[in-house]
Amino acid sequence: MRQTALMTESHVPVMLETSEGVATITFNRPEALNSFDDPTKVLLRDHLRAVASDESVRCVVLTGAGRAFGAGQDVKALLAEHEGDAPSLGNTVVEHYNPMVEAITTMPKPVIAAVNGIAAGAAASLAFASDLRIVAESAGFNLAFSGIALSADTGASWTLPRLVGMTRAMDLLMLPRTVSAAESLELGIATRVVADDEFGQVVGDIARRLADGPTLSFASLKRAVAFSSTHTLSESVANEARLMALTGASADHRAAVQAFVAKEKPTFVGR
Repeated sequence: MRQTALMTESHVPVMLETSEGVATITFNRPEALNSFDDPTKVLLRDHLRAVASDESVRCVVLTGAGRAFGAGQDVKALLAEHEGDAPSLGNTVVEHYNPMVEAITTMPKPVIAAVNGIAAGAAASLAFASDLRIVAESAGFNLAFSGIALSADTGASWTLPRLVGMTRAMDLLMLPRTVSAAESLELGIATRVVADDEFGQVVGDIARRLADGPTLSFASLKRAVAFSSTHTLSESVANEARLMALTGASADHRAAVQAFVAKEKPTFVGR
């Protein structure tokens, strides 16, 4: 296991641990419900970029320390960091949140949001951008933006309607409330809801399965779905053909075919 930390663990706002192809990024400000101040945003952005380009990482898990996944932007810290001057939220969106969501959605490997507690604002948006959302039974989501007279950020205007549809997205954005884990499953936000006492084990098992899987195939599926969401059918099937040619020539596909013929379980190398 490799752990990135320049300070003691209790003072590092975002922890990065890697083990056997799985990178776990943990929001680590439990005393502030893992809300995002500037040091947290910078470190989280940089960790996401690092794991995206690290070929040894084949699956990424996002989660929170303590009882929250994340409370979104730390508004009090933002005011303090700017010494009482009215800060430009547009600046932090451009410098921090946009690069985060783009790193998650474009990295060539699966990303799991392990939602262990409440996910609000930008933290909820990061979960929406992830490929899978494994949600603890006691967790929930809150799109708190309009509650403090703000618009949406971190890609929520793009991801949320694709998860729940336009009508429900506008309801959740304009009339924010806490959506329980059970309701998030009904709405199509949660991939799976897990009992609290089984949460860590289930997340670990799914992450292990993805890390052991055909990484190029997963990356191509992400690219295909993202492309097709904004292109015509003709353009989408042409893109599917390009990606099928790419994955069809991969070492993992050859290994899978050989294992199928031999009636064995394939071993994937991620290429």
